[in-house]
Amino acid sequence: MLKISRQITIPENEIELHAVASQGSGGQNVNKVASAIHLRFDIRASSLPDSVKERLLNLNDQRITQEGVVVIKSQQYRTQERNRDEALKRLRNLIQSTMTTQRRRKPTKPTKTSKEKRLKEKTRRGQIKSLRGKVND
Repeated sequence: MLKISRQITIPENEIELHAVASQGSGGQNVNKVASAIHLRFDIRASSLPDSVKERLLNLNDQRITQEGVVVIKSQQYRTQERNRDEALKRLRNLIQSTMTTQRRRKPTKPTKTSKEKRLKEKTRRGQIKSLRGKVND
């Protein structure tokens, strides 16, 4: 069971984990042991709340296929267990990132003082630049 938040957990039967041969470090061990983990998670068939599913499917993320399947490959570590934990951690982070809604930006206007300050700086810079011209005798 993968715990996402207090209310949301994902049963292990919804997550497919396959061990595959790793491309990374491992020396001679890399030819003998399948240490990389290939994780697949079907968003549409999952037990996640509909709002979270919708946000996940709307994400512009290369790890999510057009069919709505999250595919994560973890091969950073030399052991299968650490790669499995890393893949599950990445899945958890992906789902948690969609759970927080961003606040709408409240447009603000610049203050009178900031406008005056900006205009003073512009005139000062203009004066400095005008002094860079040719010198007339």
